[in-house]
Amino acid sequence: MAEWGRYVIEIGMGIDQHGQNPTKAAVKAVRDAITRVCTVGLLELFDLDFEKDVRAEVIIGVPYPQGVDVEEVRKAIPLKCEKVVRIVEGGLKGPGIALKEFGDKTDEMLIAVAFITLYVRRGKE
Repeated sequence: MAEWGRYVIEIGMGIDQHGQNPTKAAVKAVRDAITRVCTVGLLELFDLDFEKDVRAEVIIGVPYPQGVDVEEVRKAIPLKCEKVVRIVEGGLKGPGIALKEFGDKTDEMLIAVAFITLYVRRGKE
């Protein structure tokens, strides 16, 4: 029986400095985490079919989590695998500079934190 094992755990941070868009902050956090992960070795190391044998689980803490477009976050994960995304209240918001020409509604800067775990199925079913 095949078992899922954790292969990669990575953390990333993303900021939306202008526009107060929690989706932009969340996507940047995912991309930040992924820049530190090399998944090419997964194929050779485990002889994997990414679509069947790899699962990405992402937890993102961000202010205003109800405003996050989960599909946009999924698109930021550049792997053809199962993608489980959970958005929770978290991250940080702080005062920045409101510039109307950048689309700011307030002076808030939104900071998101992404926690990504890649699971690999080992063994045969």
